[in-house]
Amino acid sequence: MRQGTVTGEPGRVSYIRLVITRSENLPDGAFSDIPGVRNFRDAGGVGSLRHGALYRSGALNAMPPEGAPYLKALGLRSVIDLRSTPEVTAGPDLRHDLGYEHSHFPVFAEQRWPEDQRELYPSMAEHAGRSTVAIIRRLIVPGALPALVHCASGKDRTGVTIAILQTLLNASEAEITEDFLRSNTSLGLTEASAAARTGHGTRPVTATHLLHAMIWIRSHYGSVPDYLLAHGAKEAELQALHTALT
Repeated sequence: MRQGTVTGEPGRVSYIRLVITRSENLPDGAFSDIPGVRNFRDAGGVGSLRHGALYRSGALNAMPPEGAPYLKALGLRSVIDLRSTPEVTAGPDLRHDLGYEHSHFPVFAEQRWPEDQRELYPSMAEHAGRSTVAIIRRLIVPGALPALVHCASGKDRTGVTIAILQTLLNASEAEITEDFLRSNTSLGLTEASAAARTGHGTRPVTATHLLHAMIWIRSHYGSVPDYLLAHGAKEAELQALHTALT
């Protein structure tokens, strides 16, 4: 990130405009921290998914006012929340006058899901079809991009959803997995840290977790496009997504 002073309107306090730039010290597709927002990064740069169109992160419910200029600098137009209804009720995203369109497309409507990650990932694949189709329909609306997709910590529900979208954009399994695993570094998650705390948000993700989700999709539907078509997507919508994100 680099900062540039921007003069405010007369009688108002000046503020700092935050221009997000790629750092040579970060993995491709990653950005420096946004205040109060965990695990924020660009989902692009894999397959034909372009940079600057689709972002991923944890929830915005703890973002302070000083975090908003970071998102404004991106020109963010859509925020898509994958959290359950109880989670959103308890900790709604904070807008701070940002002019984005907010959508709630939960993977799990209620705050109930398998505790074991080996069961969680196939379960997310089973439940994420309808929410992902809803996301696609939002992303192809004119003026909807750039968009941010998030859950609580941005690694499990967001990880599976972004992997599905990246697959549609011709990303390889290796590219998708590499991006998926970046959440561990961003969140500082290790097996040792998980042992000291409880909850899915404290547990590192593994390539096997994502593999189990994608195997579930392909074993039940044959392919990711067929999975989405079975959940109500239209061929024209999948093509429109490809056009919008490339």
